[in-house]
Amino acid sequence: MDPITLSRWQFGLTTVYHFLFVPLTLGLSWFVAYFQTRFYQTRDETYRKSAKFWGKLFLINFAIGVVTGIVQEFQFGMNWSEYSRYVGDIFGAPLAVEALMAFFLESTFLGVWIFGEGKIPEKMHLASIWLVAIGSNLSALWILLANGWMQHPVGYVINEINGRAELVDFFALISNPKGWLFFWHTVAAGLATASFFVIGISAYHIVRKQNVELFKRSFLTATIVGLIASTLVFFGGHTNGQFMFETQPMKFSAIEAHWETSAPADFSILTIGDLSGKREVWSFRTSQIGIPGVLSFLACNNFDCEVRGVYDIQAEYEALYGPGDYIPLMVVTYWTFRFMMTIGFAMMLFAFLFLLATRGKYENAKWMKWVPWVIVLPYIANASGWILTEMGRQPWIVQGLLKVEDAVSPNLTTVDLLISLIGYTVVYGALAGAMYYLMKKYAIAGPDAAMHESVDVSTAAVGADD
Repeated sequence: MDPITLSRWQFGLTTVYHFLFVPLTLGLSWFVAYFQTRFYQTRDETYRKSAKFWGKLFLINFAIGVVTGIVQEFQFGMNWSEYSRYVGDIFGAPLAVEALMAFFLESTFLGVWIFGEGKIPEKMHLASIWLVAIGSNLSALWILLANGWMQHPVGYVINEINGRAELVDFFALISNPKGWLFFWHTVAAGLATASFFVIGISAYHIVRKQNVELFKRSFLTATIVGLIASTLVFFGGHTNGQFMFETQPMKFSAIEAHWETSAPADFSILTIGDLSGKREVWSFRTSQIGIPGVLSFLACNNFDCEVRGVYDIQAEYEALYGPGDYIPLMVVTYWTFRFMMTIGFAMMLFAFLFLLATRGKYENAKWMKWVPWVIVLPYIANASGWILTEMGRQPWIVQGLLKVEDAVSPNLTTVDLLISLIGYTVVYGALAGAMYYLMKKYAIAGPDAAMHESVDVSTAAVGADD
């Protein structure tokens, strides 16, 4: 393999791996804050045990997620030095704000929440976990604004003297609609991920009659949040798709393997391409079963609007940017979109059915023993969505400005990349093992183990709340 291909594999491996941890951190922080608040309001010890239990799992996920995230920034300098040189003036700004403001806010107050119980005023202790949740999601906002700029560059000029893109409008960067659409979609996906995580682990303990009251409350809370969040993910994805149709038409057509311009445009149920993944061999579309125009509706909420085909967009890009292949790997974009969409619908359905079930004696139902498996659903959907987002804009690393082949570090050799790729794989494999071991250990141990190291936080101990 050449250095460009290996760099792509390395970045894809580390990014997808890191993104396994991010959504759960975003969503689970709100659950912990909610249960902590309910304890503050009601003095019901069950809520305190809930906050401690889910908080311990949040902490494990957060700690390993931080380690994997550091590699991302390290790679920009090591594998993508030309990218860093070209857009560092722009890309570095939101990442610097994220590190200096959001990450410090999140990390500092996580420590306050963990070690401050019984030692600081209770209101301050409660505020600390809310600041953790806010910091986590602010961190995501700045990173997604940076990624949104790569998908839809705004507020910049090209300096012809040094050949770099330079930021001239910071407000345009922070108000980029692409970044905010990503943020809405990702935060909702985080809540959905956390909901299914809580649903699965709660079901495990309910089936075994362990802390039933605590886990039934968690189960009910998670089903409500899961249904709302999954629905928001759906609408966020639909809005994202329409913005993509306007600003990244090649990616939009690629996710449907839509080769020829048409109006109306049909949705393909199944498309089979050639081995290169860049040519359609056979397709079964909605018009063949009586539902035409679905792709048009996804593009512009109109069953008759025109959707340009990949061939026409390729010709336009060649005229605009010069000769080259501007078609992403179709087999990846096509199937990751379908995995993401199908699992998203399944999550909405499951959350709705679980919520209905809570109206009866669901704790004795035989199907409950299978519920823990739903934990994997959002992880598959999240990974599919991330791969689709990044692979769909190929060959661009910054849409319309910089190609991946021009962004890679010029001095890297195949041997260098193989060594670092193997190293990352080994380290990430070890982290995955540690993550699985710790999560399983503490999830199965239950809330009593999480309370073992807790301090006495009776009213007298904390000084009658301030």
